[in-house]
Amino acid sequence: MDFSVLMSVYYKDNPQWLKEAVDSVMNNTIKPNEILIGIDGPIPKELEEKLKELSAKYKQIQLVCFKENRGRGAILFDTLPMSKFPLVAIMDSDDICYSDRFEKQLALFEQEKDLDILGGFIEEFDEDTKEIVSVRKVPLTQKDIMKFVKFRSPFNHVTVMFKKESILNIGGYSSTMRFAQDYHLWIRAVANKLTVKNISEVLVKVRVDFKMFGRRGGYKYFKLNKILQEELLKYKLISFPRYLYNLAIRFVAQVILPWQIRRWLYLNVLRKQKNV
Repeated sequence: MDFSVLMSVYYKDNPQWLKEAVDSVMNNTIKPNEILIGIDGPIPKELEEKLKELSAKYKQIQLVCFKENRGRGAILFDTLPMSKFPLVAIMDSDDICYSDRFEKQLALFEQEKDLDILGGFIEEFDEDTKEIVSVRKVPLTQKDIMKFVKFRSPFNHVTVMFKKESILNIGGYSSTMRFAQDYHLWIRAVANKLTVKNISEVLVKVRVDFKMFGRRGGYKYFKLNKILQEELLKYKLISFPRYLYNLAIRFVAQVILPWQIRRWLYLNVLRKQKNV
């Protein structure tokens, strides 16, 4: 089956990590027909040169340049309709695909004709030591995904492959969500009864920057989560009491708790540590 890989790049991306990400895509047992890379505003010369180098190496790469930095949600919103093939796989510019990722996903799309979205597990590794520090497992079945979406994102975005038409039919990515555009999309996917599934295998290795525990806190991040909870409420995926409960939990975790405790919760509650 023909498929595209969708990526976005912006000025803070590491050129070497980008190369590793693209190489991991092109070293898969089944290669994509297209890698569509949206460039989110001006980028440094070193990153620009790396993109030119990769484009010369891999004919599948198509670059789409945008004049202003608008965030990943806007880039995905704009580039998804440009993809040429019926299946689209998402990939980040600093992560690493397992070599059989696409083979496994395509096989399931071939077997299950009504499948719309398919994801899997991720391993998170320390960007300095390269050691795997945690695994994010997600629910596997439609029923469990519908339950899980009420509390947290039921997919690891970087592992997802989906039918382009199905996603565009529900509005695609939100162009106004700079962050959590994936969770926003999954809420609408579940509400619109798309057929969804995860496989119980790690498909992608994801870099973890421990500074993210600070970024994932504060009132700004809480307001973003409030928008997501409002979406769940709008689509009647949660009740109003559950909406209030979810907001209370997030306010404590994201506004009140220090980042060191958030880090502990992240690794010991929200993730399964590799050595457990």
